[in-house]
Amino acid sequence: MNLVDVSLYGIVDPNRSLGRPLPELAKEAAENGATLIQYRDKQNDIRTMIDMARDIKLALEGTGVPLIINDRVDITLAAKADGVHLGQEDMKAEDARQLLGKKAIIGLSIKTPEHANQAPIEVLDYAFVGGVFETLSKDNPVSVGIDGWTKIAQLLKSRQPNLPVGAIAGINESNIGQLFEAGCDGVAMISALFMAEDVGKATRDLKALIEKAGQ
Repeated sequence: MNLVDVSLYGIVDPNRSLGRPLPELAKEAAENGATLIQYRDKQNDIRTMIDMARDIKLALEGTGVPLIINDRVDITLAAKADGVHLGQEDMKAEDARQLLGKKAIIGLSIKTPEHANQAPIEVLDYAFVGGVFETLSKDNPVSVGIDGWTKIAQLLKSRQPNLPVGAIAGINESNIGQLFEAGCDGVAMISALFMAEDVGKATRDLKALIEKAGQ
């Protein structure tokens, strides 16, 4: 398992960027405290996505922050990104590991206790549980809440105590502290970071709340 800091996981998405360039947003977040950046794109064709992934990776050079691609192992390979984040309907994590190699970062979305029990824990570097709260950024028909997050996270930790387990969906400065108090290793955020007018300030403010909760 690769050591991955998932504490502040920023997700750049062309639909949630206020029309601003994703490489610039990614760099600004990385320079102000984000520990991982994911490129998520549900609208563009594969060539556009490869070019964008390459541009984001270039923008992140020198920050030490890895670039993760949402869903797409092919784009991860083509852009030479640092890893992939998979959903339950995407390529199996075992197959992604075989294609990407040992050094690649592989994360998995977990939505139910059944997912947690069935996850191929031996090939994962992290997992994110959600949706935790209601959100406009993703289609999450069921919000598990903090109690649901805790139950699912405990199942994952019982199988692999060192696996970083984060939370996603509807997370902002009003609820981030509760999640870390519940034992969360990290939060994935789209709107709270990249719909903010000042992405750098939003990142610093959220990072400060995470550090405060971890004291």
